[in-house]
Amino acid sequence: MGNMHRNDDQSATRDPFTGAPGSRPAGTTSGATFNPSVHDIYWREAHTREPYYSKDYTYEDYAPGYRTGYEAAGRYLGQDRKFDDLESELRANYERIKGKSRLAWDDVKDAARAAWHRVERMMPGDFDDDGR
Repeated sequence: MGNMHRNDDQSATRDPFTGAPGSRPAGTTSGATFNPSVHDIYWREAHTREPYYSKDYTYEDYAPGYRTGYEAAGRYLGQDRKFDDLESELRANYERIKGKSRLAWDDVKDAARAAWHRVERMMPGDFDDDGR
């Protein structure tokens, strides 16, 4: 699977989606809507390198968890909200969208958290004040 080290942090002067220097794409400001296909492409490739990954499950099992995390991060960007403070809402959203995923919330919560933090790292500053 290649390099096991995650290196998806982008410089503040780079486009967080393409990595192009000196650019800032539309939709990366507070309250912006994120393009879900960008996140889906990333997680489809990266999910097997995550510490919570189990070979017993496919990307399709994890995908609703990632979606829960990155959509919530985009929704609460700039509102000083933390993942842990929103867990009951996130759990409800996951249950609503999980479809055929075989993972319960407790099994996919770390994937949702990873997606939340990836969105946060794409943005300048620390939008939920958790030190990441």
